[in-house]
Amino acid sequence: MEPTRNFPLFGGAFSAVLPPGAMDVSDLRPVPDNQEVFCHPVTDQSLIVELLELQAHVRGEAAARYHFEDVGGVQGARAVHVLSVQPLSLENLSLRGCCQDAWFLSGKQQVAKENQQVAKDVTLHQALLRLPQYQTDLLLTFNQPPRSLGPENLSCPPWSLGNFEQLVTSLTLHDPNIFGPQ
Repeated sequence: MEPTRNFPLFGGAFSAVLPPGAMDVSDLRPVPDNQEVFCHPVTDQSLIVELLELQAHVRGEAAARYHFEDVGGVQGARAVHVLSVQPLSLENLSLRGCCQDAWFLSGKQQVAKENQQVAKDVTLHQALLRLPQYQTDLLLTFNQPPRSLGPENLSCPPWSLGNFEQLVTSLTLHDPNIFGPQ
């Protein structure tokens, strides 16, 4: 996959620039309709783009924390720890015309993989883009588990925060009908 190619998401309703080597997880296993999931070909890194119902009862930084803790609950995290939460500049987003509020959160969650007892600290970076006119919270997550291979063993280098930032800033809406009748 070309690193600078806009990749269609959600049947072409959105597009975004994905990092080099991103593999569509839906080619490997079922993925919920409200998610697009990509994995690194060598590391255990993953990227998730989710269309979620707007959580209007939480605002600002609290909304970013809410979604981080919710993901931890879904994944059965034994511990969740927020490292930082910062507002994202709307001017840098391709979605600036319909995004009212945007937040970037970094944190750690202690998660055990399926069928494993030992929980590992996984670093998560999340971008929350709030689209209230569509009753939608758009959550982008970059999972960075501990490295299992040294860099010398990687045919494709690990993804960086810069790759995630490019995904977030390049995310573009092409068809608002994905949100249903407005």
